[in-house]
Amino acid sequence: MTQEKKHTVAIVDDHSLFAGSLEKLINSFPNFKVLFHAKNGVELQERIEKEGDLPDIVLLDINMPVMDGFETAEWLTLNHPKIKTLALSMEDEEQTILRMLRKGAKGYLLKDIHPEILNTALQELIDKGYYHSEKVSETLLHSLNPDEELGLMDFKENELTFIQLACSEMTYKEIAEVMKLSPKTIDGYRHDLFTRLKIKNRVGLVIFALKKNLIKL
Repeated sequence: MTQEKKHTVAIVDDHSLFAGSLEKLINSFPNFKVLFHAKNGVELQERIEKEGDLPDIVLLDINMPVMDGFETAEWLTLNHPKIKTLALSMEDEEQTILRMLRKGAKGYLLKDIHPEILNTALQELIDKGYYHSEKVSETLLHSLNPDEELGLMDFKENELTFIQLACSEMTYKEIAEVMKLSPKTIDGYRHDLFTRLKIKNRVGLVIFALKKNLIKL
């Protein structure tokens, strides 16, 4: 019976002792093996570009000299998007986690995790393409701007006016007259906003507008 091919991991961390221990741990997992260890992003680039060593996963520290984790994650995303980046750091600040995810990291773990969690994270990266720990999920929930979540980062002036008027007792025809627009254009605003806000009627629009302080009772 032939042994299945193991998935490869590169460790990018400037702490040699930690990286060495991490390598032994990963090599003990049945489905993974460490391909190489780099001390920073520049070393990783050289290894990949000069030697063509493409790991399946890069375990990436954040605070490193020469080229830090943010820059490295961004470079990997732009140049080797198939490589899955997993941040592994002592940093647990929400902004740090979010910044790494925005740079292209597919997961974020703290260095004090249990070995089994690391094994699970690596496997989920291979199977699903990402790993969201409880910490990451919590961070995402806390930080999501509701407008961004619903794709509302840029209400146009006419859309805001429509929302405010639609929350009154005016008919859509009356709204069209006040805004000096055709009923067809007003209907377009209604349809687009209802779709973006995931609401079904004007009652839903009123509730949304109240929550976002777009209107006052």
